[in-house]
Amino acid sequence: MNSPLHTRHKRTTLAVATAVAAGALLTTGLTSGSSAAADSASKPTLAAAPVLLSAPARTALIEEQQADAARTADAIGLGEREKLVVRDVVKDADGTVHTRYERTYAGLPVLGGDLVVHESKSGAAQGVTRATKATIKVTSLKPAVPAATARQQAVTLARASGSEKTQADSAPRKVIWAADGKPVLAYETVVGGLQEDGTPNELHVLTDAATGEKLYEYQGIETGTGNTTYSGTVTLSTTRSGSSYNLTDGARGGHKTYNLNRGTSGTGTLFSGADDVWGNGSPSNLETAAADAHYGAQVTWDFYKNTFGRSGIRNDGEAAYSRVHYGNNYVNAFWSDSCFCMTYGDGSGNANPLTSLDVAAHEMSHGLTSATARLNYSGESGGLNEATSDIFGAGAEFFANNSSDVGDYLIGEEIDINGDGTPLRYMDKPSKDGSSKDAWYSGLGSVDVHYSSGPANHFFYLLSEGSGAKTVNGVSYNSPTSNGSTVTGIGRTKALQIWYKALTTYMTSTTKYAQARTATLNAASALYGASSTEYKAVAASWSAVNVN
Repeated sequence: MNSPLHTRHKRTTLAVATAVAAGALLTTGLTSGSSAAADSASKPTLAAAPVLLSAPARTALIEEQQADAARTADAIGLGEREKLVVRDVVKDADGTVHTRYERTYAGLPVLGGDLVVHESKSGAAQGVTRATKATIKVTSLKPAVPAATARQQAVTLARASGSEKTQADSAPRKVIWAADGKPVLAYETVVGGLQEDGTPNELHVLTDAATGEKLYEYQGIETGTGNTTYSGTVTLSTTRSGSSYNLTDGARGGHKTYNLNRGTSGTGTLFSGADDVWGNGSPSNLETAAADAHYGAQVTWDFYKNTFGRSGIRNDGEAAYSRVHYGNNYVNAFWSDSCFCMTYGDGSGNANPLTSLDVAAHEMSHGLTSATARLNYSGESGGLNEATSDIFGAGAEFFANNSSDVGDYLIGEEIDINGDGTPLRYMDKPSKDGSSKDAWYSGLGSVDVHYSSGPANHFFYLLSEGSGAKTVNGVSYNSPTSNGSTVTGIGRTKALQIWYKALTTYMTSTTKYAQARTATLNAASALYGASSTEYKAVAASWSAVNVN
């Protein structure tokens, strides 16, 4: 919906109630034959569902909120040295506005200080979702440890993880680290190069500026008519230039697909040709993987727009771009914020490109998470980050309704990455892959994020389809519960709306599983009511994966 921006009343009283919510693909219309009836029903316009703002309307709303940021900071009790910077804004059908802010302290970025302010159409405060409860205050802004110490620590950690890089990409920057309790002055250092498996490296290391202790580290690279390898013959949106055609999608923000031709850096060469036919269905034809990637980006854009009213990854009408044929025998795919792009390897023997539809949607959805909650890519938050990409990857696959790659609750089932025809991950029972976890337990945060995603994937399947045995689109599932309960699903359509609203309005960078339960309950309450069947199903599904 392209709607004019409503003039919002300035706030005169601001007693704000606070609600605290404290990847690569691999480790280094929605239809369903047996979904709940809601999936096949026409979707009503929900009062709390987000609306699609035109680019000028969104920009104007962001500027309005930024102009009022000082008043907002005072209203929610921030100190005089703290300032708010608007990063995103979501407007609901009923006029409610959710503004996501980053925070600074004495001019320094506060990592883990992000928050979302919720306001009614009239401008009345409805609450605040914070990444941290802590008051931002440090005793000194003068480091006791030299920047060189932080730089060396980061380079050492990068080399230990396989990078041959011997220098940081830039000088360490001073920040306030607030994601783990008491805020402290810290250095953030970023080291590039390549990881052990050939994936680009973007290792972020946080070092205590007073003691030199490592506070945190995370990886910035998040891994995960065309004749395609996996989706059959499809219609692609391309651009004619003179007497030739190229893979530029002018209908969807200008998305482009490039050929890296086994390289590992740069943008590559834009695919172009004398005719408008791309690939022949065989991976040996370099255009085939390009057709898959271009199609995946096209479907995911339409899925976001038609399902959530979202215009592109950043909701600004601008597209990311895709790069195919990365490296040699590279068995992975990844999203990078630094290039705002998806990148795909060709798999073992360069014979199985990682360009299937759910993989493409998975990678684009890392970009969506980065543009919204920005879930830290480590610990439980990292698992939720990965699960978000799996959830929307599955959602996009069902949305495509492509008979060559039917919608399912399996991740990467087409790319045969295990060499035995099994999928990469299972949402109905994550532990079937041998590493993922079915339910939450206290040590989950120490598990690799691709496996700690299991409980959230399992939650989403239970919320959509329910527990026990069933068949969807010809695929058999049998989903257990950790507490022995029987869960009745509410249908994928509603489950997707709940997860999207939770991600975009109630999750923050530090959200863990307990806070994810709260966020999705808040979303279900806003969309369907606190006494609704949907709200109760969210609670039951989380309890079924031991998140209570």
